[in-house]
Amino acid sequence: MPMHTKKEDWKPLERMPTHELRFDEAIRRWDEALPLGNGMVGCLIWGDGAPLRFSLDRGDVWDLRRAPETLDPGFTYREMVRLAREGDQEGLRKRFDDFYGDYPYPTKLPSGALEYRLAAPARRVVSRLPVATGVAEVRLADDEGEAVVRCFLHAENELGYLRIEGTGAAAAGELAVLPPDYAGKREQSYAEDMVVYGNLMQLGYPAADERAEDGMRWFEQQAAEGLAYAIVLAERRAADGAREAVFAVATNGAGDGWLAETKRRVAAALETGFEAALEAHAAWWARYWARSALSLPDEEAEFQWYWNNYLFASTSRKGCPPMPLQGVWTADDGKLPPWKGDYHHDLNVQLCYWHYPKANHLEEGESLLDFLWALRPEARKFASDFFEAPGINLPSVMTLDGAPMGGWPMYSFSIANQIWLCQCFDHYWLYTGDVDFLREKAYVYLSETAECIAAWLKPGPDGLLALPVSSSPEIYNNSLDAWLTPNSNYDLSLMRWLFGRLAELAVRLGYAEEAARWNGLLAQLPELAVNEAGVLMLSPDDTLTESHRHHAHLMAIYPLKLVQPDRSERERFIFDASIQDLEKYGRGLWTGYSYAWAAAIYAAGGNGEAALYHLQQMWRHMCSPNGFHVNGDFRHTGMSFFHYRPFTLEGNFAAVDALQEMLLRTDGETIRPLPALPRAWARGAVAFDDFRGEMGALVSIRAEGGALQAVRLYAERDGAYRLRNAFGAERLWIEGPEGGRIVETPRGGELVVALAVGEACLVRPAGEADR
Repeated sequence: MPMHTKKEDWKPLERMPTHELRFDEAIRRWDEALPLGNGMVGCLIWGDGAPLRFSLDRGDVWDLRRAPETLDPGFTYREMVRLAREGDQEGLRKRFDDFYGDYPYPTKLPSGALEYRLAAPARRVVSRLPVATGVAEVRLADDEGEAVVRCFLHAENELGYLRIEGTGAAAAGELAVLPPDYAGKREQSYAEDMVVYGNLMQLGYPAADERAEDGMRWFEQQAAEGLAYAIVLAERRAADGAREAVFAVATNGAGDGWLAETKRRVAAALETGFEAALEAHAAWWARYWARSALSLPDEEAEFQWYWNNYLFASTSRKGCPPMPLQGVWTADDGKLPPWKGDYHHDLNVQLCYWHYPKANHLEEGESLLDFLWALRPEARKFASDFFEAPGINLPSVMTLDGAPMGGWPMYSFSIANQIWLCQCFDHYWLYTGDVDFLREKAYVYLSETAECIAAWLKPGPDGLLALPVSSSPEIYNNSLDAWLTPNSNYDLSLMRWLFGRLAELAVRLGYAEEAARWNGLLAQLPELAVNEAGVLMLSPDDTLTESHRHHAHLMAIYPLKLVQPDRSERERFIFDASIQDLEKYGRGLWTGYSYAWAAAIYAAGGNGEAALYHLQQMWRHMCSPNGFHVNGDFRHTGMSFFHYRPFTLEGNFAAVDALQEMLLRTDGETIRPLPALPRAWARGAVAFDDFRGEMGALVSIRAEGGALQAVRLYAERDGAYRLRNAFGAERLWIEGPEGGRIVETPRGGELVVALAVGEACLVRPAGEADR
């Protein structure tokens, strides 16, 4: 029978959040808008009523034309190695880089927009978005009355719903459907603080076919490679006099008759009505929020956890494409999106998917794993064609269908970035303990990647294995200096992690011969490059000498955890020296995600003060008012030399991961509560419910005044769970399946609790009455 802890011992946290995003004035920019999303379709709501704009996006709307240079016979890793070794910068750029900017494609595409148009801007605009339900509300007031505009993107059927209530002119605006301006009909304006890769007119598309019929408006846009897509809107008067509308963003990927079917679905949904659809939508969000909860004595940090988990569910859903750089919120400014909205594998994709396992939002994170698994044929082809190797390897800057996009070659075509994608599979296995997933997917993906890497490893002068060229994102940018002496610590830490992890997993699966092979490759790799001061270097002969945005040389600390400061004196020495070196050069050349990643690194060393400080700097100075991470210090507060504001999501979710790492760490399957608690949080109550530990453990804690009061473990799988004693007491009470008992465990020591699937236990300091 499942064991449940006593009601008087454990009170669950409220699962429905009360947090909301609110603006008391009109939102003037698309990257400050109220964001809605259901994984496939995204919407940004902004404006003053003249108009109020609903910028729409769909995850599979891409221009997938390839640059012809990527089809050239000389487009190979071998050729890149030759040019790099010869120092031929012009040859490298012509062969691997220039075409990224020469062509506007391939690129993610905006889908279009809806507009609610008043004759004049509203005198007062109030916008709010509660995270509990994902229903946006905008109030538009003038001297005659007020309109309340409510909108949501249905969590289950991909449709959008609008309801407009009120009186006076504010409630009598026109609803319009607008295609993207591919034909250059509207005036273009470029903000100086944005990264510009060209405008939509360069794509060469014809003007959209715009139509209206029987209370329905739509456009159909012909794009490239046979893609067509549409936005369809239908409107009616509800029984109570309010205006209701339903809209859809659809593509011809649905097959023949796709547009007619979209119109039918929109019309049927309109008959069902706003409130009826809202019931099912809200129920989905209630199930989502039921999976975990957090309570902190820090309003900002708690809000950020809930807000970014809202963003995550809005832009990543099983059955939909995983989020690219901007998720389902592609720029709505007449330009190509920043970095063409690509999938970037030297940091961006991975950081976007760091936090979700611990937050217990597995299904939403499976979007990435399913995507990568489905792309194995393309990864195998790219490994064969580009790397001339067996196994799998994806381009590091790629399209929705896994094709290369080009760019700075040392990063866009790095052979090692694929390994970092492997960690996404390993994380899922670690946090679920799903042995079938390990055997059938995680081990397969890691081993196929290793086949490609191993094909290019050759003994160097010291007899140890090395890659032919090496780099460390994105040090020295796109210069010849960026080709570091192999192996860079970035490449080396990834390879040491891959072969070491494969050996461990092979042993667990009973693959003795394969374990021996992986251990053999690991033994032939050099140790990480550490200088005489104990600092992790860039490469065997180069050390960081200036501030730099990408902490690639510290990969071994986080996220790979090859260097763990509480495991040995040597590792603590390396950690402390590397942190001191990082601090010495300052943060002038950092971007927003640099702060988030640094917070996770500080948390790994138990420094909650520094972790929180770095999170605060990113949230306050490198995020727009709606919380979007915009990379640069656009407010000119002195936090960074970069003052631009290109929106990308990796900083958002890396920050949430760091926050979670401050509260719960699992290393080597040991559950460590509150490993990096800042002093400010120690003055109040800290609690979370159902964060994931490793091997299928759900962990909940209660703490007060900096003292851990209770830990609850729930087992999704049979197992012996190791818990670090962080209570400040050696005499502990465990209420488990067999009842209560006292155990003696040294402070900082570990206790092991055996639980069967469905069982739970409560651990707390023993009291005088406990027997």
